[in-house]
Amino acid sequence: MAAHRLADVTIVADAGMISDGNKRAIEAAGLSFVLGAKIPDIPYVVTQWRREHPGEQMPDGLILTQPWPAGPTDHRRDQVIYYQYKADRARRTQRGIDEQIAKAERAVAGKVPVKRNRFITLVGADKSVNRTLEAKTRALAGLKGYITNLPEPSADFVIGAYHRLFQIEKSFRMSKHDLAARPIYHHKRASIEAHLTIVFAALAVSRLVEDRTGWSIRKFVQTTRRYPTVQINVAGQLLTAQDPIPEDLREALASIRKTGTAH
Repeated sequence: MAAHRLADVTIVADAGMISDGNKRAIEAAGLSFVLGAKIPDIPYVVTQWRREHPGEQMPDGLILTQPWPAGPTDHRRDQVIYYQYKADRARRTQRGIDEQIAKAERAVAGKVPVKRNRFITLVGADKSVNRTLEAKTRALAGLKGYITNLPEPSADFVIGAYHRLFQIEKSFRMSKHDLAARPIYHHKRASIEAHLTIVFAALAVSRLVEDRTGWSIRKFVQTTRRYPTVQINVAGQLLTAQDPIPEDLREALASIRKTGTAH
């Protein structure tokens, strides 16, 4: 941070990537974080909302805020947890629960062998469907948690920062496939840095192409490869031949060349 004159650095990660110990280490280093929050139980703010709106379905996009102030012995900053409800997420989760419950019921009835299923409770030789867990899981369907220790955060900023992880994951998938960034076996620091510099430069160019054309880099590369330019030396005279470029590719190339876009 001091080397780059940064006042703060914010770690953004999924809940499964950061343990409680990692979280404490991040704060001990004076850093901020935006993390996906695990929801083991129904949060108080969710229970309160449902108590105040009996029989109502949570509106799509509802965000509930739960402050988590630090105690005198916590040795951490104040934190805030945001819970967002999404109808599409709820439908997908409910569909998955329905499938798991149907399998559990068939296993309990002896129609299929008992396999790993969190909704089956085994006590000795007795099998039963765990209806308490089913009710809790259905009550949490559609909810996603986000926790941060940023001072005076906003829900839109925190959730937006977390969802930008998708762009990072997309870049890594791109680097492994479209850019052919394979494992490297260099031993000298200069060789390693040169290889990574080339890959990241290619990644930067690829993202610029995607942003300006609206095409995926795979589509762009596969399309442009079909229209090579060939130069032929005939008796000392250089002749250039190329296939006509289709209009959509011509427009894509023009959009890459346009000025006024900062990158």
